[in-house]
Amino acid sequence: MVNLFRRFVLLTIVAVIGLIFVGGFVRASGAGMGCPDWPKCFGMWVPPTSVDQLPFNYQEIFGAKLKGEVVFNATKTWIEYINRLLGVLVGFFIFLTVIFSYKAYYKTHSKIFYLSFFAFILVLFEGWLGAKVVSSELLPGMITIHMLVSIVILGLLVLALLKTYFYEKLIPKLSSTSDLVFLIIIVLILSLGQIVFGTQIREGIDLAQRTFGDSNRDLWLLSVKGKVYFHTGISLLILVFHFLIFKKAFNNFKGELLFDFSKGALIVVLFSVITGVVLNYLSLPAMVQPIHLTLGTIVLTLQFVLLFLTKPEIIN
Repeated sequence: MVNLFRRFVLLTIVAVIGLIFVGGFVRASGAGMGCPDWPKCFGMWVPPTSVDQLPFNYQEIFGAKLKGEVVFNATKTWIEYINRLLGVLVGFFIFLTVIFSYKAYYKTHSKIFYLSFFAFILVLFEGWLGAKVVSSELLPGMITIHMLVSIVILGLLVLALLKTYFYEKLIPKLSSTSDLVFLIIIVLILSLGQIVFGTQIREGIDLAQRTFGDSNRDLWLLSVKGKVYFHTGISLLILVFHFLIFKKAFNNFKGELLFDFSKGALIVVLFSVITGVVLNYLSLPAMVQPIHLTLGTIVLTLQFVLLFLTKPEIIN
């Protein structure tokens, strides 16, 4: 049962990151209102694939919520619908994780069960919040909250997983990590700020898209130029912090898990910076946007691991 729990926690972590990628793709492709209602899509549990499957007056029924895109677009509709299906799948995975955590740990290490249960409650909240995002027609700020809740869910799942290894003494206690803890906390705060600030930039670009039209992508970036420069500066600062963390781990903990995760985090941060440069200089290619967001999410997940490894009292 313990191994089953671990597999499902890991599977759920991957699924949440995958959901964030798909959500970023939904945003980048402009499919956020591909389904103008919730939980159904165009009033159906399985969305249409052709305009012929819609009522003749569907433009009158759904036109206001389609943000002016009153001509049915099957591609955008199914992108959004797949996003919703993946959200349901994540909820199912976490529900099973709660059941397995109860059977494996409730009597011996109940904290693992409560972490899993709270993550499940937050997934339900995410579903409700997703409905509000649709009903508010992508209200600025709502998407940021939606993203932050996903990050909290990831943190809870990572902590629950690491606790299982800590209680079985499979994660060794490390000494002299106070300077590393300081660096990790600072870079974690910076990364959380980057996620929030990045969604604000995205909202500004959405506004520019509506103002200047789809064919003027260069003008989108110009409208948020100052924010992009600030975002880039913080990204480079995060890269420097991760290099320092890697250097200290290399000098003091080579061969330990801490070193491996610090190396992995540095590599992912580097790729995140590269994708940010591509977005800036190639006028925001749509496919790179969700990759950039997903890399940022993976960085945060690895930072959670680094913090828990250097601060074992959090795990205990």
